[in-house]
Amino acid sequence: MTLLQGPLADRDAWSAVGECAIEKTMALVGTKSAMLIMREAYYGTTRFDDFARRVGITKAATSARLSELVELGLLKRQPYHQPGQRRREEYVLTEAGIDFMPVVWAMFEWGRRHLPGQHRLRLTHLGCGADAEVQLRCTEGHLVPPDELGVRLAKSG
Repeated sequence: MTLLQGPLADRDAWSAVGECAIEKTMALVGTKSAMLIMREAYYGTTRFDDFARRVGITKAATSARLSELVELGLLKRQPYHQPGQRRREEYVLTEAGIDFMPVVWAMFEWGRRHLPGQHRLRLTHLGCGADAEVQLRCTEGHLVPPDELGVRLAKSG
């Protein structure tokens, strides 16, 4: 259980509604298709038709999700031109999009561990070949287990 600290400890004295980073993030990228587009972008997909095909959604839904992800700053449009064709745009991850990927990989790992199926895919450290996993660490580098995690109000200013 996560320990709420300081003024947050009195759960009846405050509400997270409208202020919670989880709530805000889910409101922005909480659709299945948005998460799968982010997965595909991280796998190197950049072209509109490839996103639609690989995520398995209509072109209208692909257009809507890509526009939302660009507006959120997770993806950016980048022009490209193939000889003999008109100028087009592809979609690439921004720094914010790359920073978002541990969220996607945490969901990947949770599903692999807790949902039925063979789950043959693994995250791998290319440097040494070992399995990789998402971990929570403090800014001092310590691994933070769930029973040592707290939430506090940051000092303003």
